[in-house]
Amino acid sequence: MARATAEATAAGLAGLVVAPGPDLAYLCGYSPTAITERLTALVLAAGREPTLVVPKLERPDAEKAVGAPAVRLLDWSDGEDPFATAGPLLDPAGRYGVSDNTWALHLLGFQAALPGISFTSLTDSLPMLRAVKDTEELERLASAGGAADAAYRGILEVPFAGRRETDVAADLGALLIQYGHSQVDFTVVGSGPNGADPHHEAGERVIRTGDTVVLDFGGLKDGYGSDTTRTVHVGPDVPDEVRTVHELVRLAQQTAFEAVRPGVGCQEIDRIARRVITEGGYGEYFIHRTGHGIGTTTHEPPYLVEGEERPLVPGMCFSIEPGIYLPGRFGVRIEDIVTVTPAGGRRFNNTPHELGIVA
Repeated sequence: MARATAEATAAGLAGLVVAPGPDLAYLCGYSPTAITERLTALVLAAGREPTLVVPKLERPDAEKAVGAPAVRLLDWSDGEDPFATAGPLLDPAGRYGVSDNTWALHLLGFQAALPGISFTSLTDSLPMLRAVKDTEELERLASAGGAADAAYRGILEVPFAGRRETDVAADLGALLIQYGHSQVDFTVVGSGPNGADPHHEAGERVIRTGDTVVLDFGGLKDGYGSDTTRTVHVGPDVPDEVRTVHELVRLAQQTAFEAVRPGVGCQEIDRIARRVITEGGYGEYFIHRTGHGIGTTTHEPPYLVEGEERPLVPGMCFSIEPGIYLPGRFGVRIEDIVTVTPAGGRRFNNTPHELGIVA
């Protein structure tokens, strides 16, 4: 909280107003059991004691949070105006950073109570607030990556042919839970032509022998995310173009990983992966950024995309996930979570990148 306050001041902000969600959990360890219309907000400002505003009926839960001893708890009761309680904590003419998932209802409430106040999102004002991980965070991300790897090894043993995408997705979710995830965020199973949609949600399509299948899955383990993608083929008879495309994506992923080191711009990693695929003749079919940050959420800064000039620094964690998507035919993506070390990069996913063969 002290670092966040200092960074807010350096960014020219009067302070931060943090709503329930990943930022609040990160800063003071409090995650309300239910996020409702009742105002809950952590207010941070230079020269002021960190204050967590909570509904009175939820105060006992807030008192149990790991960060509770470091904050002043200020409660309000149903029937009272919560903005009359929280308003005096804010500079009425100040500009505040707010967590991205703050309810519009609450921002409008602050604006009605303090017409001279203004807000900017934390992604815009403090994009690197959670980007550089400490040792404990890196250990949690490594553990989540290892659990996802175990889930992938397990899914290679289940039948694919003759089953629906949703059936395999359910198996993936169960494996993530089995290996320690507390929350499954997504289990993408894109078979055949569905694999050409990078964000395809598992559907009722029956997987067939001869299909290429993209498996993208992840969630939270001990509060930190996993996100990995591998591509498999149903049956041993793999078409030549599938092998060619898969090898090109594998090479792009490996080349981009080898370029990771402190000081390299985020966009440069995207350019390197994209150059490999473009030189291989499939550049128009690589239709998304190369990667995204990961931590208490599975998508957060930094982003490996053209225009992001921010340099890599040790402790940053992000995906490297080039892909090729041929509409109406098939797709291929390979994704690892990577952290920057003083000497280069370290993978948190260590299952083989070769095209998996399933039954």
